[in-house]
Amino acid sequence: MSIEAVATRSPLNTLGKVAKYVVLSIAVFLTLGPVVWTLITAMTPTDPVTNTTQFGFSAFAEAFQRIPLWLYTWNSALVTLLVAAGQMLTAAMAGYVFAQFEFRAKNLIFALILATMMVPMQVTIVPVFMLIRGMGLADTLMALILPALPTAFGTFLMRQYFMGLPAELGEAAEIDGAGPWRVFFSVYLPLATPGLAIVGILAFNYHWNEFFRPLIMIISEQNFTLPLGLVSLQGNLGTGAVSVVLAGVLLSMIPALFVFIFGQKPLREGLTAGTGK
Repeated sequence: MSIEAVATRSPLNTLGKVAKYVVLSIAVFLTLGPVVWTLITAMTPTDPVTNTTQFGFSAFAEAFQRIPLWLYTWNSALVTLLVAAGQMLTAAMAGYVFAQFEFRAKNLIFALILATMMVPMQVTIVPVFMLIRGMGLADTLMALILPALPTAFGTFLMRQYFMGLPAELGEAAEIDGAGPWRVFFSVYLPLATPGLAIVGILAFNYHWNEFFRPLIMIISEQNFTLPLGLVSLQGNLGTGAVSVVLAGVLLSMIPALFVFIFGQKPLREGLTAGTGK
């Protein structure tokens, strides 16, 4: 018997594998356990009259009856898609400028942009609200879209991507007569697709589930986003049916789930770009 076979069958190696599977099982349980419990609870609502539990989709139907779920979904989709597209554009343009151009105080300006990532949203929400109100955009969806278009993290990420691209590509395009905008949109931007995918997917997941800013900026129910509208399912003093509330939560998870499924590959490629030859 070879030394490798003996080492493979050693008690320490077996114990290590068992410990690894135990840790992974605990992680899976902690991750999927709340989701499974939410699904089971939503599918087994309790009748308030007979106090009996019935399996079915009645809680989902009741969620549509209690609140205008389609309207809230449309508002969330509009805000999230515009913010994601806007962040991809602004991050790409800002990252390209910081990576490819030289100008006075460039490093200082970039450091100030990164410093904004350390400032909590709770600190800036009041000044932003006052600016939005001064522009006449209070209680509108634009109040959620415009302040979210710049992204410090996206700018940093796209700057790193553009810095990794060879400068000879832009020089060759300029020799052929391409201007700065043509070089950006036709040469560098297509090569930065993995980075754009990361910015877009992260922006979608964050703003689809965002609750704090809509709570401050939005007053009218017709402008509620989905996370804000789901609070209405709780009823006064939280007396709403738990199954109905969780049914609404599950419905709100569907778009984010699709984005994760179809965006997993570009996200993985973007995160691992440049790590191998």
